[in-house]
Amino acid sequence: GKSLPFGDGSFSPENMRYLTVENALADYAVLLTWLKEQLGDRPVVSFGGSYGGMLTAYMRFKYPNVVDAGLAASAPIFPMKSGDFYRGATEDCAKANPKCPVIARQAFVKLLSLAESEAGLAQITKTFQLCSPLKNDGVDHLLGWIRNAFAMMAMVDYPYPASFLAPLPAYPINAACKLITSADDPLAGLAAAAGLFYHGTSSKKECFNTTAEFVECADPSGCGTGPAALSWDYQVCTELQLPSSTNNVTDMFPPHPWDPEKISAYCQKRWGVTPQVEWQRINLWGKRINAASRLIFSNGELDPWHYGGVLSPVHGAPTLIPLFIDGSAHHLDLRSTNAADPPALTAARKEEASIIEEWLREIWGTIAT
Repeated sequence: GKSLPFGDGSFSPENMRYLTVENALADYAVLLTWLKEQLGDRPVVSFGGSYGGMLTAYMRFKYPNVVDAGLAASAPIFPMKSGDFYRGATEDCAKANPKCPVIARQAFVKLLSLAESEAGLAQITKTFQLCSPLKNDGVDHLLGWIRNAFAMMAMVDYPYPASFLAPLPAYPINAACKLITSADDPLAGLAAAAGLFYHGTSSKKECFNTTAEFVECADPSGCGTGPAALSWDYQVCTELQLPSSTNNVTDMFPPHPWDPEKISAYCQKRWGVTPQVEWQRINLWGKRINAASRLIFSNGELDPWHYGGVLSPVHGAPTLIPLFIDGSAHHLDLRSTNAADPPALTAARKEEASIIEEWLREIWGTIAT
């Protein structure tokens, strides 16, 4: 949102300590309780996608007396293996064109080879249209800039043009892979594909300022930019552990291992905090969620975050309902309907509505008695 509780000082480490999952849930619980007092007791259904989807699930875990049911879309509440996210992004590229990951790997090999000489660094600068000459100490950041582009495009691999994270064409991964596979030079194709995310469809940048466009943070898949990025960075540094790495075996990117000690050192330096590695599992139930009820967990096939989602029925919890949606991306089922929506998405939305309608009849009956 636009409100800043402490004004210009809202993002100081001292004030960021109030940014917790627990406080976010409690805020909703207090507000909803007040609304019920004003409007009368009635059912409450929570809808959320991504982090909002996680909060939807956690509201049912923590405040089932306040929230009666929920739809948690693209909510990675289960622990992910560190290589899962970029494996998912690479699988998206392979679905777009099996040659895409192969040529991308060739491009990365060429990039790393060129980076060993001054002349090679100059060639990379020219090929990627960088605003400033690339130096040896900037190669890793450039690789992060490229990874981030594919991470974001894989998440929002929507079947129509959208501007959720950037102004992008329909199926941006398909568009990126077309740039890669149709280029005469693998490196030029990779540069064009990464550039697609940063200049989008609304403009054509003369050059790319990689340090402004990609800010390294505690989440290796990227935090974005601006105030929201600061908030997410802090949360990953405290409660929400999201291990992410690349290995060039299950994914197409150069090896970039998950390093908890490096992340911890970063979090201490940036925010004065240490990641609470076990707290999410202890406080937010981990994988033992069978005591919960009335939750739909929807996940899209094209969304790399689906590897952390609830993908199969939970033993002993018949109303924890997983929906895996073919051809769908990050919480696409919560977006407005579109003529380009894949059939599986349309069917999933109908199923979600039917389930929630049934739950509401059940809950109204409880309230009436």
